[in-house]
Amino acid sequence: MNSISRVAAATVLVFGFVVSSGWAQTAPAPDSAGAFVPFEQWKSAILAGDAGALKALYSTSPAAQTRIGGVMHDADADTTFWLGLKARSMKVEFVRQIVRPDRASMIFRAEVVSGMPNGQAVTVTDDQYWLKQGDQWRLVGIERTDSPRLKQPSDMKKNIYPADVDAHAEIKEAEERAARAHKRLLLVFGANWCFDCHVLDLAFQGPDLAPILTANYELVHVDLGPDEHKNADLVQQYEIPLDKGVPAMAVAESDGKLVFSQKNGEVEDARRLTPEALLEFLNKWKPQARQ
Repeated sequence: MNSISRVAAATVLVFGFVVSSGWAQTAPAPDSAGAFVPFEQWKSAILAGDAGALKALYSTSPAAQTRIGGVMHDADADTTFWLGLKARSMKVEFVRQIVRPDRASMIFRAEVVSGMPNGQAVTVTDDQYWLKQGDQWRLVGIERTDSPRLKQPSDMKKNIYPADVDAHAEIKEAEERAARAHKRLLLVFGANWCFDCHVLDLAFQGPDLAPILTANYELVHVDLGPDEHKNADLVQQYEIPLDKGVPAMAVAESDGKLVFSQKNGEVEDARRLTPEALLEFLNKWKPQARQ
């Protein structure tokens, strides 16, 4: 989905918050003006190698869960990873940070200089979801991507899915261009709140993918809005299963005929994909050469 992981959405539901794909995608809240103290405590515990202090920041009721490479783990998978780095330093850049009185969501990139023999730097993209339990803040959900292969955006300010754009008109115009140039349409369903939509957009602009995308496709972004209800007719027409998350892609001929749509959330966790996987997709579904 991936403004908020499914496990985090489920956890928030347990605590009585109304979510569809996740509370973090609703009406934007301003970023925190100052440091979020529980996060700073989490970071300090890692740098100090203090296992007790670190583990105390993870929820036990409900048990915190960690999503790594699309697979769910318990909190130990996260604490063991961070402590195992024996970090000497950690540089953190926040992509987005939303802090409310009882909950907080943040996406950040971290570069860690490890204390391993060769002292290599390790890069991580991490989502954290915090809830205030009584007087204490606890981590309830984590989505971690270790050493991502795709370039990660530094922020989510780009207006990939303008709210005032008519997707139906854009598709019609794209069909006309595609017919003239012997191309296919590549429809990317998503929303501006979705971090992985920004990752995918950045990847498509890279030197590995941009040439083949430009030569073979007319790219159209279909906005799903803040609650994934926008353009519902297009979601149905192009057979996009929103329960598998976004972004999601479909390929169509210039006459609008559907060629292929993703059914299993193949790019909803775009941050952990490789350029090679996206290149394979573009080559597989590009139009056949003229006879």
